[in-house]
Amino acid sequence: MGRLLRLLPVLFALLAPAARAATSTPVTTQHATAALVSATDHITAGQPLMVGLYLRMQPGWHIYWQNPGDAGSPPDLRFTLPAGAKAGPVVWPAPERQREATLMTFGYTGSVLLPVRIDNPASPIALHASWLICSQVCVPEEGNFTLALTPGPATPSAEAPLFAAAAAATPEAAPWRAVIDPKGRLAVLGEGIGSAGGREAFFLPLAADMVAAAAPQPMRLSDDHLVLALHPGSAFKPGQPLPGVLETVADDGTRHAFALTAQPGSIAPVKPAKAAAELGWLLGFALLGGLLLNIMPCVFPVLAVKAAGLAATARAPARTRIGHALAYAAGVVLSFAAIGAALVALQEAGASVGWGFQFQSPTFVAAVTWVLFAVGLNLSGVFALNWGGGGVGGDLASRADLWGSFFTGLLAVVVASPCTAPFMGAAIGTALATGPLAAMTVFLGLGAGLALPYVLLAVVPYFARLLPRPGAWMDLLRQVLAFPMYGAGVWLLWVMSEEAGSAGVLASASGLALVGFAAWVLGYMQRSRGMGARGRRIAEAAAAAAVLVAVAVLPALATLPPAGARPAAPGYEGFSDARLEALRAQGKPVFVDFSAAWCITCLVNERLVLDRPDVRQAFADHHVTLMRGDWTRQDPAITRFLRAHGRDGVPLYLFYAPKRAPVELPQILTEAAVLHLVNALPR
Repeated sequence: MGRLLRLLPVLFALLAPAARAATSTPVTTQHATAALVSATDHITAGQPLMVGLYLRMQPGWHIYWQNPGDAGSPPDLRFTLPAGAKAGPVVWPAPERQREATLMTFGYTGSVLLPVRIDNPASPIALHASWLICSQVCVPEEGNFTLALTPGPATPSAEAPLFAAAAAATPEAAPWRAVIDPKGRLAVLGEGIGSAGGREAFFLPLAADMVAAAAPQPMRLSDDHLVLALHPGSAFKPGQPLPGVLETVADDGTRHAFALTAQPGSIAPVKPAKAAAELGWLLGFALLGGLLLNIMPCVFPVLAVKAAGLAATARAPARTRIGHALAYAAGVVLSFAAIGAALVALQEAGASVGWGFQFQSPTFVAAVTWVLFAVGLNLSGVFALNWGGGGVGGDLASRADLWGSFFTGLLAVVVASPCTAPFMGAAIGTALATGPLAAMTVFLGLGAGLALPYVLLAVVPYFARLLPRPGAWMDLLRQVLAFPMYGAGVWLLWVMSEEAGSAGVLASASGLALVGFAAWVLGYMQRSRGMGARGRRIAEAAAAAAVLVAVAVLPALATLPPAGARPAAPGYEGFSDARLEALRAQGKPVFVDFSAAWCITCLVNERLVLDRPDVRQAFADHHVTLMRGDWTRQDPAITRFLRAHGRDGVPLYLFYAPKRAPVELPQILTEAAVLHLVNALPR
């Protein structure tokens, strides 16, 4: 018996190769275990053989699908087979969508089998596989595998359940017709699509750069139509088929993946079955975006004035408070509606404009500069607005002050528009791509969100009681708040210099002098108790004449030639689509910065991140070409490029690593995020 026990390990060692004939020796790396496995224990003459690379990853790590999305690369399988044997392509299971900050990648976590069919199989089957596995960092790994199978009946192996699970996860052929139009709208047409995609649908193209991976895909749905508004990528070509995978979630939570190829064509208007729900979501996000606008730095100078007015009305009758709050809200909402309607109308007419287009006009910039200067002079006490009643701090129940509240709302929207980019730029672009109704829903929601805090302060007595009582401090605060207005005017003068050069600054400054003269005349008249009726008429006529002369300057500003592209920091070159494609064809890394002089977020990112010595040194060490697309003045080519990446405004930052899909960086940059991307390049 003792001798038999000593022989057992030998017997197990002899039996082990037979038991593990359907799998190779595993390769264990730091982050995964991999093996080449077979669906059957033997090779059967005349029958194909299913083999596959089986990867089991550590928690928190993932590999990529055939289209990795915004980053990564797919596994590479290279077989060495006996003469006559032939390996087919990988049969890819449907991937998971993995959002990483503002990026979207497609891949697998946990474990995955990548099946391959071998025709005319023979033994041995050798495989060299390489894969990129990522968590917080990405690590390239590889392994060599050999599978030796003997001839025999095709009995299922111990690994056969892995192949069954992979087959269940493989996208099935879609039973519907699919159409892609030149704007990137994907329509899936046929009975049953409404129930299959009832809750959610997402399209993943097989090839990289065809569709912006991280961009939202707004859905319109009816019983036999599903339309997704895709954002075309740099490789998208109108008029060409678009193969991919449609992942859907039904109302009961059932998930499906369908393989389809969308053929080029036009899409007939569809009446969405769930339009109300979709618009409700858009409205909710827009309300949140409008609320956040209240704390943006470029909006504060205007809203601070309103805060002082609210403090003054805190102890006034409810009717007075509510009237001023509603007048302010009307100014905000109607201004957003007017800008949205103009933007939609221009786009429907074929113009290449985007969000923030009003600041691309020197005429608009000059007019806003003068208005901010006039408001600052009013707050400084140079003159008062007495159109039939008190000015700021006067008879708050008068008609004049209701118009003042309305005007404050209008001014808040004008100054707020350059600050919407960090959190509403993509949403506005998506809404404009979806249709006029969705676009106007977003603009109205933004206005309602911006006005909501002030309406609540006026309507809810408890909030009103939290405000301090009016007193002498209000005059001091009012005068202090004039200086943010002057600062905003100085900034807009600089914007004018970027748009229309020294001639534009001269015209704007001349208008400031005329506005200042008109304000001084009005103030002198208001403070002079001995001035008769004739003197007042002369003073009013002089002030009006000064304002009219200033207004007469505005049309001339529209005719001034552009100042040219904003001077780039050392090392940057102007953006050119052709130049970008040429650099990518040469395999060179490129960083593209789309910005504008009137975009506060852009300027902050440049000063605090892109112009930092460490960032500039990293760009230089890795030979990154820096390009800047200046959208300060209207540029149709840049507008089209922005829309192709799901944006309708700036900033937009794209990093092109060699042979990789472009990576879209967050709109509020951090030095760490930029350095992480650049330092991942080989030196």
